[in-house]
Amino acid sequence: MAEDDRVYVQLQRHMDKQAVGLPATPSRAELKILRRVFTPRQAEIAAHLSYRPESAQTIYPRVKDLVGSAEELSGLLQDMQKNGAIGTVTKDGKSHYMIVPLAPGMMEMHVGRFTPELISDLDQYLLEKKYGIAVLSTELPQMRTIPIAASISPQNKVSTFDEVAVLVEQAEPPFTVFDCMCRLKASRQGRKCKATDRIETCVSFATMAESVMSCGFGRKISRGEALSILQKSQEQGLVLQPSNTEKPEFICSCCGCCCLQLHLHHMLPKPLDYWASNFHSVVDVDTCDGCGVCETGCQVQAITLSGEGQTAVVNLSHCIGCGICVTTCPKKAVSLQKRPTETRPPKTREELYDIIMAKKKGTLGRLGVQAKFAFDAISTGQRHLLK
Repeated sequence: MAEDDRVYVQLQRHMDKQAVGLPATPSRAELKILRRVFTPRQAEIAAHLSYRPESAQTIYPRVKDLVGSAEELSGLLQDMQKNGAIGTVTKDGKSHYMIVPLAPGMMEMHVGRFTPELISDLDQYLLEKKYGIAVLSTELPQMRTIPIAASISPQNKVSTFDEVAVLVEQAEPPFTVFDCMCRLKASRQGRKCKATDRIETCVSFATMAESVMSCGFGRKISRGEALSILQKSQEQGLVLQPSNTEKPEFICSCCGCCCLQLHLHHMLPKPLDYWASNFHSVVDVDTCDGCGVCETGCQVQAITLSGEGQTAVVNLSHCIGCGICVTTCPKKAVSLQKRPTETRPPKTREELYDIIMAKKKGTLGRLGVQAKFAFDAISTGQRHLLK
């Protein structure tokens, strides 16, 4: 093994031990991605960073054999962050640096640097079974689904962390909007999104917005512009997915044809076992006339027409409670209903990843996830997913 290979293998193993893993795969596509993101020296330093933000002064004792001083380390970390290799937050006026997951995280920070080679490597790695199992093995998902505003009725009693307007109103500035990584990648591959021709749809706040601007991509916007962008996404039938925290760092507007997260949903026999959502759709069979608008518009294929009367039926193992079907039904036959138990997200990003890290599954746990997937595919008659 070449010296460079050893450096990147060391980094891959270190990242796999963080809250959201980066497992080694037979294709070794993960090493190709790391080579495109980190120089060998940067990879050596990154292998000493944590998923928890730390200052350069705290990191320095672990890497003092690799750099001449804490000041030199600070400059190297700033360069790595600007290149989208690592994340940063500001605490007490100082930059703190951390390892970030591949997605969402590193991939989004490379929206402005997508090359055909990087896209090819990502496509290969993201479809690897081992990576999928790592994503599904986290105690909490990194993202969640919230209803579009027009689908919420007064009797829903929606908590503030599930209301998009409240999330934006309470978010700390600055605000940025940047290209959707999934939709941009699809367009570079010659695939047209079926839901929208807009690519600049991802809104970020506070520390993530600061990171986006320091990386040199995205566009600074006002709070009002952020609300307008998200309103347009709702009108176009896109699924709102913020980070899984009470104070989200971003809100994505997702489609079923391009979105990596929703693509994973399509591949699971019981996706709601791995999803975070507090609502699901309900159909009034007496009002439904079987027009099929809800079936066509559902981004996750959770509604089908069934029975002699061809009325809409909701698959509760697939419905993510986005509310698109509620707003598009001509007969107003669909409504949102709260799930029996409301799930409250962690307050911050650090709390989310602390929970994931504390309950990180080992080899046996990941084997259990694979066994559950196989059992669910067979028991629900979706054997095709085993392929």
